Amino acid sequence: MKQTLIEKIIANHSNKKDVKAGDIVDVIIDVRAARDFGGANVIKNLQDNNLSIDDPDKTFFTFDTNPTGSDQKYAANQHFIRDFARKNNIKVYDINSGIGTHLMIQEGLVYSGVTAITTDSHANILGAVGAFGQGMGDKDIAAAFARGKIWFKVPKTIKLVLKGQRPEGIFAKDIVLNLLHHFGANSMLGYALEIYGDEVENFTLDERITIASMATEMAAIIILFTPNKEILSYSESITGRKIDLIIADADAVYEKEITLDLSKFVP
Repeated sequence: MKQTLIEKIIANHSNKKDVKAGDIVDVIIDVRAARDFGGANVIKNLQDNNLSIDDPDKTFFTFDTNPTGSDQKYAANQHFIRDFARKNNIKVYDINSGIGTHLMIQEGLVYSGVTAITTDSHANILGAVGAFGQGMGDKDIAAAFARGKIWFKVPKTIKLVLKGQRPEGIFAKDIVLNLLHHFGANSMLGYALEIYGDEVENFTLDERITIASMATEMAAIIILFTPNKEILSYSESITGRKIDLIIADADAVYEKEITLDLSKFVP
C-alpha cells in the first residue's frame, strides 16, 4: 500500500504494516511531554488512577508558559511537577531552557519519523522536521505517560505543491499568511498537509518552523515537510547517529493535490 508521510509515520509506530485515512490506531509515542501549564493536571490524572510512568527516558516536562514563576499558582505547579519528576527520574527542562517544542528539535529528541505529544496546542510545529507532533489534553498525555501510546485517527492528507520562486521581500511568515488566506481558518480541519516544491526544498529550518507553527490556525492536524540534506545533517549532528529519512511514497494517495504559484504571494 502506498502511503502519505503521516500514514507512514503512524504505521511505523503501530503494530500494522500500513494504515489509511480513517483508521483508528494505537500509536507508540517516542517523546511524551507536558508543560508547566497542564503538567500538574497530568500528574493528578496519573495519581488519581494509580498509574506509573511507562518509560522515564521518553518522558519530559517543559517549563515555558510562565518561565519566571511570577504567578503563585504557576510557581506552586512548577514545584509540584519538579517534586514528581525527581521521584520518578523524569527530566525537567526548567524555566531557563526555552520553548518546549523547539527544545525537542534542538535537543535531538525529535527528528524525521519521530512521534511526540505534549500539552502545547502547537506541538504540530514538529512537522517542520518531518515528525508527527500533536498537542493533547492532560488525560491523553497522562495515558501516554503510563502506556507509552495513545489512540489516534489517521487523518486525510492534502498534498500542496508551491511552484515558482518567491518574490523579493517575501518571508516565511508571509508565505504561511498567504496560505491561511487561501485555505481559511477551517477548511483544513482534520487534514494533514504535506508541502513540496523546488523553492520549498531550499526552505531553512527556521522557515519551516514558522510555517508549520500555524497549522493550528488553519485547523490542520499538522503541516509536514520532508527534511532536506541540511536539516537531516543538523538532526544527525545533534543526535550523534545516522537518521533514516522517512518520506511519502511517490505514488501515495492523497485526498487532494493542490498547486499554488509562490511567485504570486504578497507580503
